[in-house]
This record gives sequence, C-alpha cells and structure tokens, in this order.
Amino acid sequence: MSARGKALREAPGSPEGRALEGDGIGVDEAAVIARVRAGEPEAYAELVRAFTGVALRAAAALGAGSDAEDVVQQSFFKAYCALGRFRDGSAFKPWLLAIVANETRNTVRSAARQRSVAGREAALTEPEPLIAESADPAVAALERERRAALLAALDGLGEDHRLVVTYRYLLEMDETETAQALGWPRGTVKSRLNRALRKLERLLPEGGEGR
Repeated sequence: MSARGKALREAPGSPEGRALEGDGIGVDEAAVIARVRAGEPEAYAELVRAFTGVALRAAAALGAGSDAEDVVQQSFFKAYCALGRFRDGSAFKPWLLAIVANETRNTVRSAARQRSVAGREAALTEPEPLIAESADPAVAALERERRAALLAALDGLGEDHRLVVTYRYLLEMDETETAQALGWPRGTVKSRLNRALRKLERLLPEGGEGR
C-alpha cells in the first residue's frame, strides 16, 4: 500500500486493521438472502442491522448530510425490492453501497445542496472516543486538525475521485468491492484512485503524504 493510502487508512475515524461498526462482520449474508427469497422477509432485518453503520457512513461521506438516515432507509427498501436481481455469490455490501451512492446523489441534486464537511466528520466518527481524555492536549489538537484537513481536502475533489477515495479507504473496501460498488472496471478504480490521491496530496496543507 502506498504511503498516501496508509495515511488515509490510519486517519482518525478509520484505524488500520479495525473493522468499522455495522460493517457486516459476522453475518452470513448469503444465508439471510436465501431465507428472504424463500418467504421469510423478517430475516432481512439481520442485513439491516449488520450494514446500517457502513451505509450511514457512506451516505454522509458522500454528501447526504442531515438526510443520511432517510437515504439509508430508502436504500435498504430499494435493496429489499431488488433482492430478486441480486447475483448469487456476490458480496452484499458493495451492492448495497452502490444503491446508497445513487440515492445520495439523487437526494443532493434534488435539494441543490453543497456537501457538508461537518456531516461527513460526524458520520466517520467511531462510537468510542477517538482521542482518550487522558491524551496530551497538543496531540488531541493535532488529531482534530488532521481530521479537518482531510475532510476539507475531500471536499475539493470531483465526484468520481471523492467516491473512490471514500469507498477504498474511509469505508475500507478492497479493490474488487470498490469496483463492484461503483460499477467501474478495476483498472478504472486504480487509475482514478491514483489521480485522487495525488490531488489530495496537493490539497492537504504542508504536504499531504507526510501528514
């Protein structure tokens, strides 16, 4: 992984090697989908519980702001209605997040709103405190500064670049999942991610890669 990518992985709110809450860990999604298709619609609640966290983070990170919860609810409803078209053997998370991204885009466009840095920051915050109360005040201030700089820089990216950085690093999806969620070839994911990281490096103050 590049230094830029590693820095994003280790940014506040997305610790290296730790799954985000509500990221589907521990759920047998194929079995749940099979139960729903077999006439057990209440089983769908297991998928909703398992993936609500990452769906909310995605919606807010992509600009849904205060409408993030509504976007996610509508996305889960649309995903439920489309389960008959879900391809067996595919991963549920990238498929769901593609719906979330589309729903967010429609919501933002209809409201004619600018994306909110503050909304994305709240969505990417872990349930437990990111900075311990006992931490050195100077360290805590630096962490807050890093978070604000990263989110402001993301705000300066075009939609495609913001999407690929958000999915690949902030939501910790691998290259295949990112390609599936965005509906792009893997080569396109690679090239757009590289361009997005280079632009982020220019946008971040005092040299993005070093930070």
